[in-house]
Amino acid sequence: MALNQWLRAAADVLMPRTCSVCGTTLGADEPYVCRGCMAHLPRTRLEQVEFNTMEQLFAGKVPIERAAGFFYYEKDSPYASIIHDAKYRNMPKLGQWIAGQAYAEMKGSGFFEGIEVVVPVPLHRDKLASRGYNQTLYIARGIARAAGIAVAEAVKAARSHSTQTRKGALERWQNTRGMYCLKAGASTVLEGKRVLVVDDVVTTGSTLEACAEALLAVPGVKISLFTLAVARLS
Repeated sequence: MALNQWLRAAADVLMPRTCSVCGTTLGADEPYVCRGCMAHLPRTRLEQVEFNTMEQLFAGKVPIERAAGFFYYEKDSPYASIIHDAKYRNMPKLGQWIAGQAYAEMKGSGFFEGIEVVVPVPLHRDKLASRGYNQTLYIARGIARAAGIAVAEAVKAARSHSTQTRKGALERWQNTRGMYCLKAGASTVLEGKRVLVVDDVVTTGSTLEACAEALLAVPGVKISLFTLAVARLS
C-alpha cells in the first residue's frame, strides 16, 4: 500500500468520512457522496432537452448558446447539503469533484462541445475574505480539468451585495444590476471564444444574467451557462 493510501486509511479509522447527503460512512473509493446517494441524485437531464426550462429563464434577457444544471435543488432535500457543504462548510473540493462527475455524465449530450474557457462567477473581496474561498472557482476547476481546458477568472464583483436567499425575483435582479465587470486583460483572453460561465445554483437567474452581461463586452464572445444545481423552474 502506498504511503498516501495508508495515511488515508488511518485517517478514516480515526475520523471516518461521511456522505454529504445521508451521513453514512464512506468507502475508500467514495470521496464525498456514497454510491447509493449518487444513484438517486435528482438529475435534471436538461442538457438533453431543446430550449429547456433553464434556457427559457434567460430568453429575451441575455443571449446564450445553451444552459443546464446537473441536479435539482430543493431546500428541504438532503441533496441540498451538497451545495451547503461546498459553499458554507469549508468543503469546496466537494464542488470540484461533483462538477467532474457532471461533466462525465453530460458530455455525451454535446452540451460541453466547443467550450474553450470556463469562467466562474466571482465573489466580492469582502465575502471572499469572510468565507476563505470561492466555491464556484472550484466548480469551474472540476469542469475544466475534466474537459482539458482553461479556467479564466475574467470577471470581478465591482461591488458587494446583500444575500439573495430571501429575496424575490425583482429584488434579486435589482440587487445584482451592475454588480460585475471585466478584469483588466479579460477581453484579450476571451475574445471570440466560447465561454462556459459556472455557478453553484440557479434560482431566478439574476446572478448569472449579471455576470453574462459583463462578459458580453468582450468582442465575439459566445456564452453558455452551467450550474451544479437548479431550482425547479416549472
